[in-house]
Amino acid sequence: MRPVNLKAIGLMLIGVFVFSLMDAGLKRLSTGYPAIEVTTLRAAASLPFLLVWIAWTRSWRRLSVHSPALYLVRVALGVTMLVTFVYSVSVQPLSDSYAVFMSAPLMVAALSRVVLGERVPGRRWLAIALGLVGVIIALKPRGAGFVSPGGLAAAASAVCYALSVLSIRVLGRTDSNYAMVFWYVLVLALASAGLAAHGWQPVATAHWPLIAFIGATGALGQFLFTAAFRLAPPSAVAPFEYTALVWGLALDFGVFGIVPLPRVLVGGAVVIAAGVYLIWDEHRVAAEPLPAAAR
Repeated sequence: MRPVNLKAIGLMLIGVFVFSLMDAGLKRLSTGYPAIEVTTLRAAASLPFLLVWIAWTRSWRRLSVHSPALYLVRVALGVTMLVTFVYSVSVQPLSDSYAVFMSAPLMVAALSRVVLGERVPGRRWLAIALGLVGVIIALKPRGAGFVSPGGLAAAASAVCYALSVLSIRVLGRTDSNYAMVFWYVLVLALASAGLAAHGWQPVATAHWPLIAFIGATGALGQFLFTAAFRLAPPSAVAPFEYTALVWGLALDFGVFGIVPLPRVLVGGAVVIAAGVYLIWDEHRVAAEPLPAAAR
């Protein structure tokens, strides 16, 4: 496997786990606050951790921005993505929301071909499509989940996420990981705070440890995802986000006491099988000798 892609996949797998922990925190927090306020708290709580990291690594000079307009577009997508996702997990189990949200990697692969011109081998399209089939099985064979409020919110969040991933690939050509993460989170906090100000509810003292946890995992997860998508094409790393379904099942059971349904387990098995194939195919291609003309 190519060293860069292997590193990107490792970052993605860790990032998925970290973000799953954050999502569990968001789900718990969303029971007492509006979705836009939870979005504000999630972004604002991540800022102190980001500032400490930037100061520790002395990376202030790496915060320069080359495309401010694209950052604003990414923030608009981020606000919509987080608000719809927070609403989704507030009305249904994490695993159900993940089952719909996991259609995002397929969207990323399709759009990366159209928007960025990146080549996606046909066999990987089949594997990604198989993963999507697993998502559909996990959701509901009859498709009822797609028309529920929670399912529609998760689908809208997935669309915004896929477009945001493509913006990372474009910004990554000129900007550092530090710049992409810091400015995104800062403007996201300010924009969502402006939208949440009218209906803001006082935050209970007992919830601040949870908010700090959400901030820490959010900052770390954002950095890991940004680094992964900057190192490798979206089609190479996005499918590994399917592993979030496994973490969603575990957190539903361990934290919220929700027993996974058989359809979710079957769908999760299909998703994992598709992911294992992608890892194998990436390793096989990297092991093949280059044609003489390419050497």
